[in-house]
Amino acid sequence: MIPGSGSLLPAHRSPLRDLAAADRTVPRLLQRQAQRYGDKPLVVRGATTWSYRDTVDRAARMAGALKGRGIEPGDRIALLCGNRLELLEILLGCAWLGAIAVPLNNALRGAGLRHALTDSGARVVVVEPDLLGVLDEVGVPVERWVVGETFPAPGPVLPARPVTPGETLAILYTSGTTGLPKGVCCPQAQFFWWGVSVGECLEITDDDVLYTCLPLFHTNALNAFFQAVCAGATYVLGGRFSASRFWDEVRAAGATVTYLLGAMVQILLSRPPGGADAAHRVRIALSPATPAAAHAAFRERFGVLLVDGYGSTETNMVLGAHPAAQRPGYMGVVLPDHEVRVVDAEGLDVPDGEPGELVCRSRHPYAYATGYFENPAATAAAYRDRWFHTGDRVVREPGGWLRFLDRLTDSIRRRGENISSLEVEQVVATHPAVSAVAVYAVPSELSEDEVMAAVVPTPGEEVDPAELTEWCEPRLARFAIPRFVDVVAELPLTENGKVRKAVLRERGITAATWDRTKAGA
Repeated sequence: MIPGSGSLLPAHRSPLRDLAAADRTVPRLLQRQAQRYGDKPLVVRGATTWSYRDTVDRAARMAGALKGRGIEPGDRIALLCGNRLELLEILLGCAWLGAIAVPLNNALRGAGLRHALTDSGARVVVVEPDLLGVLDEVGVPVERWVVGETFPAPGPVLPARPVTPGETLAILYTSGTTGLPKGVCCPQAQFFWWGVSVGECLEITDDDVLYTCLPLFHTNALNAFFQAVCAGATYVLGGRFSASRFWDEVRAAGATVTYLLGAMVQILLSRPPGGADAAHRVRIALSPATPAAAHAAFRERFGVLLVDGYGSTETNMVLGAHPAAQRPGYMGVVLPDHEVRVVDAEGLDVPDGEPGELVCRSRHPYAYATGYFENPAATAAAYRDRWFHTGDRVVREPGGWLRFLDRLTDSIRRRGENISSLEVEQVVATHPAVSAVAVYAVPSELSEDEVMAAVVPTPGEEVDPAELTEWCEPRLARFAIPRFVDVVAELPLTENGKVRKAVLRERGITAATWDRTKAGA
């Protein structure tokens, strides 16, 4: 714990924190909570509701169905579908049986999908009917279970296999912004700790209703389910995010807790205000990577406290703070379950106030991913020196607060100065004519990098690049002001709402790009 940070740390304590290490598996967790909460709703999707008792029964019967179809412990089942209960049912059946679920981004196509299917060695893929053509195109010979057609019917109740906390439950593929995606091996206990840690940061109790419309193939939405299980709460799974429907869906769910990304916050704020903006029960939202200026505006308009933090598919909730101690623009302080360092390229600690790479490790066994599936070189590189190297460039202040600067691959170096693309984005995003922005490096004629910004105008507004860069002058160091500006209709996004900067960097400077130097600035 950082000296003097006690009042900053979450005060809420999960009743499951002291559970014996051997009991930190999904089957034991589900059984324990079903005994306590019985017929209380755990999962809601549309008109379908599973109670805690139902969920255990579904997990046991899906495990029986999987075994009946020849699935053995350790076999991989790929899932190519949207926010459907079938995905969750397969995941829980795998947990029960000791098989491994491989939820895939349903936007994957071509080489990316082919790689995930072949790299994981999936024995079968569960697929929605409208994605069958996508599978046909990649030509991977794998058995298909089509939702609504050949998807397994519930089987006989299978006793839970005595899985251990370190056994892999799911392989989650990273976005692969710098190469082919890597399969992150997530053990049973990692999901337990996600449920406990984030639940404490959001102060979730058994009175809460958790609503998410984030994709279920991603760690955020998956782990919200385990937050509900650990707290005895109810988990409501929505469809894809729609700014026009979001608050209606939240109200219909009776949600008290929800999950956002920084881009979603900006989109919701950009919509015209309405009298029903605060007509809901949501008190708090996990919202990593939200621009600092948006926190107060969001709470004032929607009545929702935004909570930042830090975690990744490979780790857990590493950084956070008490909800009342949130510091907009900062990820938080080190949570007691973790150790954190900020290091230079040689792996040596840097002083507070100096940027470096965030490295971390857990004090609990199997709270982090165990490595990358059948990729020992990538595993060794990321988990070297007994620390997980996140690839994130951060700065820690003397008081213990940590601020995200960039992915190491997104950092910009211009004329000897290191520039945080995030800091530039946060300034540009506050311009009233800008709805969304991505800042990235493009090659300079003088070696090193130049700063480029792709901006999406606010509906009904026009972005004048010259005026925008002049507006930046009192708000940014001169070397950080974008030289190049592209005004675009939309940014290329992943299914999780993250900007695909690799696509923007590959496109680079075009004939339509505005150049500050040629404009006389």
